[in-house]
Amino acid sequence: MIDPISAVATASAAFSVIKKGFQMGRDIESMSGDLGRWMGACSDIKKADEYAKTPPLFKKLFASGSVEEEAMNSFLAKKKAEDMREELRNIISFTRGPSAWQELIQTEANIRKKRQEAIYAQEEYRQKVIEMVAISALVLTVLGMIGFFGYLALSHRGII
Repeated sequence: MIDPISAVATASAAFSVIKKGFQMGRDIESMSGDLGRWMGACSDIKKADEYAKTPPLFKKLFASGSVEEEAMNSFLAKKKAEDMREELRNIISFTRGPSAWQELIQTEANIRKKRQEAIYAQEEYRQKVIEMVAISALVLTVLGMIGFFGYLALSHRGII
């Protein structure tokens, strides 16, 4: 599962480097790696927020206290990312013009799409497999217990 706290730490570190880069007069192209890290972390924050809104079945059942905590962490992370995004938009629009911000948004959309296909889809599949295995084990356990108690009842009556 995606940890919003570590995603915010990654985004904040990358954002600090980006901000210093603009202060030193570096251009966007030379900071593409840092921008990519920042965008990836922001994408992780957004996905963590989605997970917090619709947690997996077993997390709802067995970790209800941590669900609320995770929701709060993802909310705070989302707000922090929004603040960084707004500040970055202002910096880029001021130094490179509004069209540069639009280019960056398009690049971010492409990165997010690739992450969605590669990382998040795999994580969601893994979570579904874990849930299905756990449900199957639970069903088999219940059926085994019913069979065992049925056997005991029949043997007690002398039928078996």
